[in-house]
Amino acid sequence: MERYLLAIAVEKDDDGYFAYCPQLQGCYTQGDTYEEAQANIKEAVSLVIEDMVACGEHVPSADNVSLTTLHVAF
Repeated sequence: MERYLLAIAVEKDDDGYFAYCPQLQGCYTQGDTYEEAQANIKEAVSLVIEDMVACGEHVPSADNVSLTTLHVAF
């Protein structure tokens, strides 16, 4: 079984949580809770990778990920 390391981001919005995978263009989902969004993006990433492998495409991997928040006042 091949294993891939991919970054995901989960952001809170007015409707719940939005999750996406920056390495896989167009791979995103949502959920009412953080846990639901995280489970949904895991499923979405798995489906995209399954399709990529079936088509013989290269699956990208995250070499180094840094995520932080920034407060800006003006």
